Amino acid sequence: MNIVSFFAGAGGLDLGFQNAGFNVIWANEYDKEIWETYEKNHPHTILDKRSIVNIPSDEVPECDGIIGGPPCQSWSEAGAMKGIADKRGQLFYDFIRILEAKQPKFFLAENVSGMLLGRHSEALENIKELFRNAGVGYELSFEMVNACDYNVPQDRKRVIFVGIRKDLGFTYQFQKPNFKKLTLQDAIWDLKDSALPAKTSNKTNGNDCKIPNHEYMTGGFSTIFMSRNRVRSWDEQSFTIQAGGRHAPIHPQAPKMKFIEQNIRVFVPGKEDLYRRLSVRECARIQTFPDDFIFHYDNISAGYKMIGNAVPVNLAYFLANSIKAQLLQNETKHQLKNISKEAVAI
Repeated sequence: MNIVSFFAGAGGLDLGFQNAGFNVIWANEYDKEIWETYEKNHPHTILDKRSIVNIPSDEVPECDGIIGGPPCQSWSEAGAMKGIADKRGQLFYDFIRILEAKQPKFFLAENVSGMLLGRHSEALENIKELFRNAGVGYELSFEMVNACDYNVPQDRKRVIFVGIRKDLGFTYQFQKPNFKKLTLQDAIWDLKDSALPAKTSNKTNGNDCKIPNHEYMTGGFSTIFMSRNRVRSWDEQSFTIQAGGRHAPIHPQAPKMKFIEQNIRVFVPGKEDLYRRLSVRECARIQTFPDDFIFHYDNISAGYKMIGNAVPVNLAYFLANSIKAQLLQNETKHQLKNISKEAVAI
C-alpha cells in the first residue's frame, strides 16, 4: 500500500510504516536542517520541501494512507474556530484539507498528550469533527498511548488518531501490546564508555565519532532543568526524549539527583563528573532508530531536535502492522461476502 507523510521530520513514523510493508512514496518536511537526514535515510521517497500551506492537493500523489504529526500549538483558537488564522494552527487544518481532497483509505495523526488538558476540550472536539467529516467521512478512533508499552525503552505519552474511510465499513480498533518493558540497560548499555563531548559551541565531532552521532551536548543546566530529578537508573525506562538538547535526560551512570527543597535539586556532591546528557545516538536508540540511521547536522542541537520530534520507530511499526492487518481482514471479509452472493445467484 502506498502512503504519503506530512511533517515527516527525520522519518521515525515513516520508517515504522516502511518496516511494516508500506511504501512511503512521498513525504513533506519544511525544516531545511532535516532535509539531508531524511533524504539519505529514505532514498526511495520523494521529499517535498515546501510548507504544507503552499502545497496544492492535486500535487500530492494518490495514496492508500496519509500519516503525520501536525503541529497543534493553537488549540484554544482552534476550539473557537480561530486557529486557521494562526499560522501554526493553519498547518493542522491544511493536513485535513489534503486528507479531504485525497480521500485515502486511512490516516494516522500523532500529537502530544497536552491536547487532552481540559482547557483544550472544545478544540479537541472540533478537530475530531473535522476528521470525521473530511470528504465522505472517516470512522475515527482516538487513544492516548505510552511508548514504553510498545517495545520502546521510554516513558512517552502521545495521542494517536486513526481514521478509516466510512465506505470501508469498519472502525479501527487499537490493539493491546504484549511486550516486556525495555530498560535503559537493554537500549544503551554497550554505548556507555564511548561517547564524545561536543566540540566548541556544541559543534559535531563528525567522523571522529567511532559510533555515528555518539556525542553529547555540553554546557550548563538551567534552574528549570535542576528543579526535577533528570536521572533514570539502568533498570528503568528513560524519561521522554525531548526536542531540545538542553533538556536531554542525564545518563544513567549518574546517581539520582539530590533533593534540596521544592523545585531545587543538585548533582550529588563528589559525583559531578558522572552527570552528562545522553548522547544523540543514545537518544536515537531510546527512540528505537537503528544504528545505521545516521543523523546529519553541524550543530548537535539539530540532532537532538530531529530525534526528540520523531515518533518512536517501534511504536510506529506496531501501529502500522495493526492498521494493515485490519484493512486486509476487512478486504478479505468483503471478498468472501461477494463470493457468497455470486454462489447464491448461480
